Amino acid sequence: MSYDIIITSDRTMMSNHHSNEFLGFLTTSPSMGLPEPIWMWLAAPKVKVDKIGRPIQAPYGLRKIEAALQNAGFKAAIIDPDHIYKHLNKARIVMMGHHDYFALGPPSCEWMMITGREPINARSFCKFMEKFTQAVRNRDIKIVIGGPAAWQWLYVPKLIEKYRVSTIIDGEADKIIAHITQKILNGDSVPKYIQVNLNDTPRLDEIPLIKYPSVNGLIEVMRGCPRGCRFCSVTLRPLRIYTFDMIERELKVNSLAGIRKGILHAEDLLLYGSNGVKPKPEPLIKLHKLVKKYYMSIAWSHVSLSTVKYGQENFKLISKLTEIIYDSGQSWIGVEVGIETGSVKLARRIMPMKTSPYSSETWPEVVEDAFAIMHEHRIIPAATIIIGLPGETEEDVLETIELMDKLKKYRSLIVPMFFVPMGTLKDKNWFKILNIKEVHEELLIKCFKHSIHWAEDILSKFYLKEPYRILLNILLKIVVNYFKFKSRSFLKHYENRF
Repeated sequence: MSYDIIITSDRTMMSNHHSNEFLGFLTTSPSMGLPEPIWMWLAAPKVKVDKIGRPIQAPYGLRKIEAALQNAGFKAAIIDPDHIYKHLNKARIVMMGHHDYFALGPPSCEWMMITGREPINARSFCKFMEKFTQAVRNRDIKIVIGGPAAWQWLYVPKLIEKYRVSTIIDGEADKIIAHITQKILNGDSVPKYIQVNLNDTPRLDEIPLIKYPSVNGLIEVMRGCPRGCRFCSVTLRPLRIYTFDMIERELKVNSLAGIRKGILHAEDLLLYGSNGVKPKPEPLIKLHKLVKKYYMSIAWSHVSLSTVKYGQENFKLISKLTEIIYDSGQSWIGVEVGIETGSVKLARRIMPMKTSPYSSETWPEVVEDAFAIMHEHRIIPAATIIIGLPGETEEDVLETIELMDKLKKYRSLIVPMFFVPMGTLKDKNWFKILNIKEVHEELLIKCFKHSIHWAEDILSKFYLKEPYRILLNILLKIVVNYFKFKSRSFLKHYENRF
């Protein structure tokens, strides 16, 4: 079977990460404590493919583009990066998507600055592109770039030419991808860089549903976010809430492929079915009952700490949801959350709606209360703190350090990330390692100690505990122990100073 349009990415994206999404985050750093081939196998092993190279599971965003093109009548398919070469004789367009092409996004850029080494994701993608560019050097194939990291190509203009990129699409392309594809196939002129505007952002009924399984059963239940945080580009897009029918149709796609574990994706999952920033119990309960019909275990992509606190204190929502989720197939749940800062002043200036329905002045209390609720209910958050937000002062960092001290007793991973200019702050300066002051070092060390302590607890009690995953568990413990070993000299230096 031949295709006019091939959709692909490098190995760090085209993997199901041993059916554990968290392992995929290891691709955002260089290999540490393990040889690179073993690190790569741990973070992004090859995915199973059919006889012509179509992956059994593929990234959800690529599945959306695949569905949009197939719905429009194009001969398009996702092909594994190791198998695209057998399709290049017939292909006219190759499309690529990625979360972090060149390690310019958080936390990849932070690891690169701290270690002085290129993270695995950027190394993998560039190796793939070197080989791919050689393979198509004498072919008239148009290369179209998209995905959430499309903006990164603007920072590497020489690579646009080197890798023969025809068009870069920045934003939600579901609605416009068929039109752009037809123009390319017709030989019409297409801009080198396309920023998807609000009019071209798809309405709910214009979002295609996936036709084939997504990596680790991930499905979207909402798009956009009403929080309006200034450092985030997602809040620039309208909020759209999937219907139960849309959700169930995608659940069936994954379930029929034998996927029994899944991730519910939204920027603030606990706002599913709401019309503001206060959660509604009924649609959330209905949603989770529906999902548990198809998945034995689930994870949440993101929740806001204010919704955790408000939902539990007003409706016992976290208790009700975990009663639905926890059974013989699952006893804990993972999720990403954003602390970002412990500074009331920065919270008020940079993310005033993130604290709603509470005031910015109560943000540190909201964070601690939400962490306590999650700890009690065996919800394990991977939390982010942003270092170097525009206008940050030493006092702001000290307030974040004070909050870190209060979070010591709650099971969690807390990851500090250097500020990357995005959202309405995209005209601000990047925070670089040269900007680090002693107070930043103190915060970094507190985050490191906290995460190492709880990583050991999580690995011993929760994560990868199935007997057949013992090798993965052992390798992760080696990585954690390596971090501890390498940090001893720095910690001694730090303790002498503070």
